[in-house]
Amino acid sequence: MLTQAEKGRAFRALHERAGAFIIPNPWDIGTARLLAHLGFKALASTSMGFAFSMGQCDTTIARDLMIEHVAALASATDLPVSADLENGYGDSPETVAETIRLAAAAGVVGCSIEDSSGRPDQPIYDKAHAAERIRAAAAAARALPFPFTLTGRAENYLHGRPDLKDSISRLQAYQEAGADVLYAPALASKDDIAAVVSSVDRPVNVLMGLQGVQLSLSALSALGVRRVSVGSALCRAALGAFLRAAREMCEHGTFAFANEAANSREISAIFKP
Repeated sequence: MLTQAEKGRAFRALHERAGAFIIPNPWDIGTARLLAHLGFKALASTSMGFAFSMGQCDTTIARDLMIEHVAALASATDLPVSADLENGYGDSPETVAETIRLAAAAGVVGCSIEDSSGRPDQPIYDKAHAAERIRAAAAAARALPFPFTLTGRAENYLHGRPDLKDSISRLQAYQEAGADVLYAPALASKDDIAAVVSSVDRPVNVLMGLQGVQLSLSALSALGVRRVSVGSALCRAALGAFLRAAREMCEHGTFAFANEAANSREISAIFKP
């Protein structure tokens, strides 16, 4: 197994090479190992995917349980893992910094921190406070004995606030605060993505797998995107197949879904020690 420092350097290097790379999002040890087998170079956790696997909604998983989860992902393969740590599990910069330290101790080599507050009346933190939270996270990351890649997330579009100007202003503030990668999930168009990339001088992560804009890896690379994630899309795709199969049995009493099921021998061969 690679050391955490080696994983940290490898993850940082992926952001420095030409073109974009895909960082898929497993939600358990099995899916992490399957993605590693297919040849991906890094993995990112999905808070929503993990919550669904636990029978819960997104943002309802406590920090201790999420840290256990990302530790399991980090130990599942030799790939670098970046953790979706939601908003850092607290409002204060000090809490966010402690979350970074806990995640690093769990074995991950990067994470994302959102500017969403979790409050319906004010879903997005004030920009100055959000930047202070990223600054505290960056300070905690820089104090680690290995490269830890911090992603600053501007969540406007996921919370009914499709304000490109404000999102760019926030990403610029997070860049200034020390974020290594910048990320505004659910940008609405190719032009929005291009505007974000041209407005910052850090690698940009783009989310694919939502309804709406869908661009290929080559098209995103041409825009200057460096990293592409899919969030909960793989988990939702698996759950979609599960629900279709279950409904077929329940409503029709048939089992045609099994014709498209993964071959047990193939999966067993991948998992075989």
